[in-house]
Amino acid sequence: MPTAAQKKRAQQIYKSLEKLYPNPKIALKYGNNIQLMVAVILSAQCTDKKVNEVTRELFKKYKTVNDFAEARLGTFQQEIRQTGFYRQKGKNIILSARMIRDDYGRRMPKTMDEMLRLSGVARKSANIILGNAYGIVVGIAVDTHVRRLSKRYGFTKQNDPVKIEQDLMALFPKSQWFHLTYLLVDHGRAVCKAPTCKDPAHCFHQ
Repeated sequence: MPTAAQKKRAQQIYKSLEKLYPNPKIALKYGNNIQLMVAVILSAQCTDKKVNEVTRELFKKYKTVNDFAEARLGTFQQEIRQTGFYRQKGKNIILSARMIRDDYGRRMPKTMDEMLRLSGVARKSANIILGNAYGIVVGIAVDTHVRRLSKRYGFTKQNDPVKIEQDLMALFPKSQWFHLTYLLVDHGRAVCKAPTCKDPAHCFHQ
């Protein structure tokens, strides 16, 4: 368990990040929950900027759960090709859409256990989807930025995303879990980049 001093320092960093990024939020663009899920799956090993470029046209054609469930695999894979790993992503999206249609009454699941049944959805993705779709916060989404900055700031010594998530959940109050992800993502993109920080004054190492 983190010490009182560690929690105090974590809060100082959190408050500093809040001042730098007063409106932290997901960068992916979407119109509804199924499009959110698709965008999140596409974002694996791909930048949000590229995903948004692809989905700008994709979401004009595919708008509902059934649209994705009935998509022709080969065609759909080509439509998402630019996001990388398009063959597996295409299969995962169609399979997940079919499960949502057939098992969940066309509505995005509202629990972590149900989300993890969907193809291509692990804890990080499930946390992002549940938080943005329903405001349901059961954990902290650990992407590459969150992982890198959490280690850089001494929030964790772990490498495994699940263990990093556990350390962060113990360090920060639940009320901050959802925004913590996007504060770290925004700072990781703007300032505290790999391998070094653009502006050390804002990297909170001390």
